Amino acid sequence: MKLAPYIDHTLLKATATSADIRTLCAEAREHSFYAVCVNPVFVPQAVAELEGSAVKVATVCGFPLGAVSSEQKAVEARLSVEAGAHEVDMVIHIGAALNNDWDTVEADVRAVRRAIPEHVLKVIIETCYLSDEQKRGATEAAVLGGADFVKTSTGFGTGGATPADVALMRDTIAGRAQIKAAGGVRTPADAQEMIAAGATRLGTSGGVALVSGAQSGEGY
Repeated sequence: MKLAPYIDHTLLKATATSADIRTLCAEAREHSFYAVCVNPVFVPQAVAELEGSAVKVATVCGFPLGAVSSEQKAVEARLSVEAGAHEVDMVIHIGAALNNDWDTVEADVRAVRRAIPEHVLKVIIETCYLSDEQKRGATEAAVLGGADFVKTSTGFGTGGATPADVALMRDTIAGRAQIKAAGGVRTPADAQEMIAAGATRLGTSGGVALVSGAQSGEGY
């Protein structure tokens, strides 16, 4: 299985520079990754670097804590797509999820959905902080709010994606949306496990190593 079409080649560190983004985009072009994922400040550069390629530009909003208002997330998402982003990965109101307040989680997602009705919206539920029942609740709220994808993790929490969480989300979604596994997808074997569990997109800062390992047979 070719992994490149699954990969959002990601650089969201605070220390990222314009030179780092240039390298990220060059790698994405070379390996035909599905997308790059960068912080909003770098969206215009990524769009310019990837002009003429099939690689999409994804960005984030309410990242990494999810602890800003729905209105702020909506504005951030709208400005990013106006700058050329094709996809937005938002973080839910994690505190509301921990309180099992699914109406608030759903409304948070819907606010961003309304701001970018024609663009792909991925909703990060940050599974590492939630019980299995809360993962189901957050996944359901994300779908009801209009998510195109439900995503496991920011990569900045206490843990990342697991095949068990991806499978739980798959069963909850029941075909109504797709799943992005992110955080800790480091080897071809990790990637294959996530895809087998139901992920259709992989967020990773190690995309080059993943496809190089897959080509060499590493991880199988």
